[in-house]
Amino acid sequence: MARYRGPVERLERRLDADLGLKGERRLNGKSALEKRPFAPGQHGQRRTKISEYGLQLREKQKAKFMYGVSEKQFRKYFKKAAARDGNTGENLITSIEQRLDNVVYRMGFASTRAFARQITTHGHITVDGKKLDIPSYVVKPGQVIAVKEKTKSNPQIVRALELTNQTGIVEWVSVDKDKISGTFTRIPTREEVIIPVNERLIVELYSK
Repeated sequence: MARYRGPVERLERRLDADLGLKGERRLNGKSALEKRPFAPGQHGQRRTKISEYGLQLREKQKAKFMYGVSEKQFRKYFKKAAARDGNTGENLITSIEQRLDNVVYRMGFASTRAFARQITTHGHITVDGKKLDIPSYVVKPGQVIAVKEKTKSNPQIVRALELTNQTGIVEWVSVDKDKISGTFTRIPTREEVIIPVNERLIVELYSK
């Protein structure tokens, strides 16, 4: 399945979850999910009972769309998580958190993961001083992520950093806002990753 490229607010309404896809618009209380908290379409306001499979599928879709990964990529993450020691669901979430585009987002260099993926793909991000344009690159603790010098004045990046005064920055990264660079200090615990996803249902879905 290809990466979703349709209206993201419609997607959030269908999944009934704030997936952080609209950035500043969401922070300003202007998201469609807040204005119309029901599924899109003619019958969106009807109450329907969701099957067990439907609940499991919805959780997987939430994670996929929030992190911006394809079905093929997501399945690979799950297989690797299942092969590691520990809780498979927790392994799944914390491993996806190590994606380069997600770390760029977590550091506040982009207000959405989609924009973080875009600037990474276009070669505006460096890892330990070297340009890296692979959004799925696995960032390791201690690595330094930075925006290239010629890109630091990009209005969207400047604004994204300003918004961190409102949203804050996660505890597993250390950021120098003046240099627009940061260090991925450690892999977060599942409890620290605040997302509207129940990974236990995802594990149940893939275990069938």
